[in-house]
Amino acid sequence: QVQLVESGGGLGQAGGSLRLSCVASGRTFSSCAMGWFRQAPGKEREFVGGISWSGGRIYYLESVKGRFTISRDNARNTVSLQMNSLKPEDTAVYSCAAACTVGNMHYVPRFRDAYNYWGQGTQVTVSS
Repeated sequence: QVQLVESGGGLGQAGGSLRLSCVASGRTFSSCAMGWFRQAPGKEREFVGGISWSGGRIYYLESVKGRFTISRDNARNTVSLQMNSLKPEDTAVYSCAAACTVGNMHYVPRFRDAYNYWGQGTQVTVSS
């Protein structure tokens, strides 16, 4: 079992920044690929980005490339999402997720079904 707790959401302004953190507990975090997903009202949950458990491979949703940065600190069991140049369309509930059955240390799953564990989500609202 892995427990995930997100923090850092809230209200941001267009062009501003927010940083989300996700702390994991319960098993070996370092062997889990980690992903960030978001779900806006009335929309499907979408993959925002993810990082392999090696930390060597990172993928981003096209619309957040160059604005968002994912990082992980295996010593602190933490994965972060730095969000810069925020846009109103970034408004959503953001959730971190762990994929702990990935055999390849460089693989980043981009589909929700590949993730075994989920945080409760944190609201991000960007005002224009």
